[in-house]
Amino acid sequence: MEDKKNNTTKKTERKNYSLKKLQQILKEEQVLDMYVQDVDESFNMIGIVGKDIKAIVPREEASSVAREDGLVDEKHIVNKKGKVIHVCIKEIIENNGKIELIMSKRKLELKVRRWMYMHLKAGMKLKGVVVSTTDYAAFVDVGGGVTGILKLQDMSDVILQNASDMFKIGQRIQVIVKKFDRDTGRIELSYKELLGSFEDNIKKFKEGDIVEGIIRNRIKSGVFVELKPNLVGLAEHVNGLEYGQKVLVSIKRIIPEKKKIKLIIIG
Repeated sequence: MEDKKNNTTKKTERKNYSLKKLQQILKEEQVLDMYVQDVDESFNMIGIVGKDIKAIVPREEASSVAREDGLVDEKHIVNKKGKVIHVCIKEIIENNGKIELIMSKRKLELKVRRWMYMHLKAGMKLKGVVVSTTDYAAFVDVGGGVTGILKLQDMSDVILQNASDMFKIGQRIQVIVKKFDRDTGRIELSYKELLGSFEDNIKKFKEGDIVEGIIRNRIKSGVFVELKPNLVGLAEHVNGLEYGQKVLVSIKRIIPEKKKIKLIIIG
């Protein structure tokens, strides 16, 4: 039901494009939304642009990343059915007054990469979408299929075991460029700076408060409990606790000058 509702909303928002307007869009390499209705046996994406303009993304135009055999991997294509993707026009075909568009995701990705090569630098804020997670990092699409790496240590000051502890695939987040290597195109991202400093986050807590936390890591002197993203306290060991488990804690002491919080696990 939700998908049908979303698709209906998308249809009401679709625009009419004249031939003249499409030619201008092609010339200026503007970005368009394409609703992918189907993926054929040759892994071409078939759909519509605007209200009713037929559009095709040939397999070779589905991504700027290709395999050794020159073909775009199916993983960049098969999950696009039923979704809206961002593409550029590669070719306009007019036949007996009917317009058909050959679209390219590859062209868009290369356009984004060119922009990034010229303008991207450390400290810039970008909007992105989490496309995959591992036990050491999350990979974030920061535009046009360009992916940056967000390592665990750059997500939070809280020690995590897996990126999925913090992010879900498809989640939209804001990130900061930590490093951009123009030679390789590798983008390293950071997130924890956007979560606030220790001083900012501790303002909502005071000694004696009883709050919910999540077990995150163990050391010889105790167990770390996450109180909120980027804020962690240390409690004494309690038997039977597991990573990721929710617990109730009492805030025993806050030491701002050392950026430390001492906790007591009470349930």
